[in-house]
Amino acid sequence: MQKFTQEQVMLYLYGEASPILKLAIDKALKEDADFKKEVSTLKRSKKQLEELKGKPLSPSQKSIDAILKYAKDTVKKK
Repeated sequence: MQKFTQEQVMLYLYGEASPILKLAIDKALKEDADFKKEVSTLKRSKKQLEELKGKPLSPSQKSIDAILKYAKDTVKKK
C-alpha cells in the first residue's frame, strides 16, 4: 500500500487534494482498515476544531480559583 504524508491526508480532508491524490487515498481507505481508522480519527479532530471556531475560550473556574489562590498566597509571603 502507498504511504501518505500527514500533509497529503490533510489536503484530502480539506478537499484540496489533487484528483490523483484523492483517488489514491479513496482506494487506500477501501483496502486498509488501519489507514481508514487513522483518517477517521483525523476527521473527528477536524470536526471538533471547526466546532470550536468562533467560540470564546476561557479557563475553567477551577483554574481561575487556583490562580487567585496562588496570587493571594504569594502576596502573604512578602
